[in-house]
Amino acid sequence: MPGIIHSNETPSRIRIFVKISLIIGFLVFLNYGGSLVLERMNFQLWPEHENIVVTALWISILIYILWMTTPFVPGIELGLALMVMLGTKGVILVYLCTLCSLLLSFVIGRLIPLKAFSRFLGWMHLSKAKNLILQLEPLNSGEKIEFLLKSVPSSILPHLLKHRYLLIAICLNLPGNTLIGGGGGISLIAGMSGLYSLPKYILIVSFAITPIPLLFLFGQLPAI
Repeated sequence: MPGIIHSNETPSRIRIFVKISLIIGFLVFLNYGGSLVLERMNFQLWPEHENIVVTALWISILIYILWMTTPFVPGIELGLALMVMLGTKGVILVYLCTLCSLLLSFVIGRLIPLKAFSRFLGWMHLSKAKNLILQLEPLNSGEKIEFLLKSVPSSILPHLLKHRYLLIAICLNLPGNTLIGGGGGISLIAGMSGLYSLPKYILIVSFAITPIPLLFLFGQLPAI
């Protein structure tokens, strides 16, 4: 009998390992692709390249927006490259593109049904998280907060929920936030949670993403 139990547990662990490896591999692929594009962009724009500058610029903007929208993908490197290439106008452009990207991620999160997300959690064998999401799915924002306060035993959670907009601003500026989803992942989860109103989200994000552009304008960021 012990041998039978072991044989039933082992495939499950293997499946979990394979699924996690696939997700990590996909994220590594995205990051590698981003680095490759940055290397391709790293050339001097001599006069003979003027005919491709506009095309390269629009492609770079599109890629930057897609990167910033995608969870776990650091897009700030490309943003810095655009600021270096375009100067002050580039700072304004990157700021607006970043705002659009995080807004897009938030809206996509709003459109993703929690039931679909719960199926993903089930696929990842995260049963407790799946059940919690299914219980939250039919509730409105206020009801979700009340449910979380009653169901999740934590002395920190009430403070996080009370200051959830400030938490978004902190997470967006946290060094290495790619590990917790990056700007795209943070905004996606914020949208899916249903705990944030769109006007307040836009307001807090519009202020939260100003530090890097301001640091660049005042020469506090090194050129790349």
